[in-house]
Amino acid sequence: MPTVVGLFVILAAVLSLPFLVRAVEENLEIFLFAMGVIAVSVTAQWNLALVEEGLVEPIKITIAVLVAGLLFLALRGRMNRLVNGLTAAMGMRGLTFLVILVLGLVSSAITAIVAALLLVEIVSHLSLDRKSEIRLVVVACFAIGMGAALTPIGEPLSTIAISKLAGEPYHASFWFLSRHLGLFILPGVLIFAIVGALLVSKTSRDESRLVEDREERVRDVLLRTAKVYLFVVALVLLGAGFRPLIDRYVSRIPSEGIYWINSLSAVLDNATMAAAEVGPSMSLQQIVSAVLGLIVAGGMLVPGNIPNIISAGKLKIRSGEWAAIGLPLGLVAMGLYFVALLATGL
Repeated sequence: MPTVVGLFVILAAVLSLPFLVRAVEENLEIFLFAMGVIAVSVTAQWNLALVEEGLVEPIKITIAVLVAGLLFLALRGRMNRLVNGLTAAMGMRGLTFLVILVLGLVSSAITAIVAALLLVEIVSHLSLDRKSEIRLVVVACFAIGMGAALTPIGEPLSTIAISKLAGEPYHASFWFLSRHLGLFILPGVLIFAIVGALLVSKTSRDESRLVEDREERVRDVLLRTAKVYLFVVALVLLGAGFRPLIDRYVSRIPSEGIYWINSLSAVLDNATMAAAEVGPSMSLQQIVSAVLGLIVAGGMLVPGNIPNIISAGKLKIRSGEWAAIGLPLGLVAMGLYFVALLATGL
C-alpha cells in the first residue's frame, strides 16, 4: 500500500507541476527524469535490463531528430521560392491543403519536431491575415501530432508506447501502431487538411501576421536532440515505475472511459500521459482508445504535444488564440472519433 500511495503522489506531481510551475515546465526533461528515477526506486524495479532499455530505446528517435533537423537547416534557404511557386500554381487554399496533408503524412518519418519547424518556416513566408495563419498552424499541428504517432520515430508518445508493448503479449514492432491506428489516423489527416483549406481566407497583407522569432541554428538542433534523448529516457523510467498502477487500476477502466480521460492531454503533454497509463496488461481495445484519445486531444491546447509547443513558441501564438481554434475543433474531433471507435468495435 505505501508503494501505491507513493506512486499516486509521483503521478500527481508529474501531471500537475509542469502545468502549474514555470520552472518545471521550462526544464521538463530533467524533472521527468528525476520523477522516473524516484518511481523506479519506490517500486524497487532497478535492473540491468531496464537501464539498457532506457539508454537504447531513445536512440532511433534521437537520430531521426538530429538528421532531419540538420537537413532542414541545409534546405531551408529554398523555402521562400518553393512557397511562392506553389502559391502561384495552386492558390492559397490549395497550398494550405497540401501543407497540412504532407506534413501530417511525413511527420512519422521526419519526426513531429521537424514537421513543426517546417510548418513555422512555411507560415513565416505566407501573406495571410493573422487569424487565418493561426487557424492553419493549429489545424496542421493536429495533423502532425496524429501522423507522427504511426511510427516510434515520429514522436515520444509513439516511442514510449512501442517500448512498453514490446514484450508479452503484443511483441509490438515498428509498425504496430500503424497497423492498429492507421485506419483512424490517415483519414483524419486528410480531413484536417480539408478543414484547414476551408478555414483560411484570401491572401491579405497584415502587419500583425505570424513571423518566426529567430532562425534555427545548429546549436538549436543539437540542444533539441539532447533534450529528446533525455525526455524518452525519462518516459521509459516512468513507464516502468508506473506499471503497478497500470496493472492494478488502469487496465480495469473500460476503453470508452480511457478515451475520454485522455482529453486531459489537452493540458498535459500526451507522451507523459502515455508513459503513465499504457501497458501490456491493457487489452488492444484499451490501447487503441488510449492512444487515439491522447493524440486527438493533444492538439487542443498549446501544452498538449510537441508540435504545438514548438509552433506557438516560435510564432508567438498566445494560448488564448490557440484555444479559440483548438478547443472547438478538438472536441468535435473527439466526438467523431468516439463514434468511429464504437462503430468499428474497438
